[in-house]
Amino acid sequence: MLISLHLPKTAGTSFRALLQAHYGDRLRDDYGDRPLHDAVAERRLHAVRSGIGLALRPRRLQGVDAIHGHFLAIKYSLWSGGPDWRRVAWLRDPVERLASHYHYWRRSYDAGTAGSLHHRMMDENWSLERFCLGLELRNVYRQFLWGVPLARFDFVGITEHYATDSEHFARHVLGLTALPLASSPEAENANPAARARYVDDPELRERIERHHAADVSLYRAALRRREKRLEETAGFYS
Repeated sequence: MLISLHLPKTAGTSFRALLQAHYGDRLRDDYGDRPLHDAVAERRLHAVRSGIGLALRPRRLQGVDAIHGHFLAIKYSLWSGGPDWRRVAWLRDPVERLASHYHYWRRSYDAGTAGSLHHRMMDENWSLERFCLGLELRNVYRQFLWGVPLARFDFVGITEHYATDSEHFARHVLGLTALPLASSPEAENANPAARARYVDDPELRERIERHHAADVSLYRAALRRREKRLEETAGFYS
């Protein structure tokens, strides 16, 4: 079983296409939890209860070989169906991820389907600074990874190196000789007006990094893991 944690705005839509091409109808989407729109205690309780429910009724995953979506990692970490269970996640520079998230919510807002936090952001007309420096979305990575250290993930990709890292994942995790045709690194939800960097102001960037220090630390740890992969698979990357 492959558990793919889709952290918001980290190329998860593109990665899902890769998984879909490989697993087909054995891939299950899990986007129903919408954890960012719930209070902290509520989202954690829901994830733990769901995880216990899966442990008690594992037949609910019969015929499923991969799960991908927005959920707290602990939901699929309270039990394991065996040694073949693997976890994967993608991380992106936290400042750029936040800014991308902000602009995505701005352009994709639908009053009929948006979550409560999305509604609040639009109703109160949050600025980018308010979005990035508020408490609601502070350390999103840590929020999703509550109770599950990053070290428990078998593969952590870096969004800025999506093309190379997805090829590494396909070859060394899935055992494929080439990427499936559907695994384009172009994200369906990408901002068509995106620049090389969303946040150019060094003072604002520093303030955001301080505010999200836990996520910055996780991202740097993921970069170090990638460097180790590069060393261990010398000759694979060009």
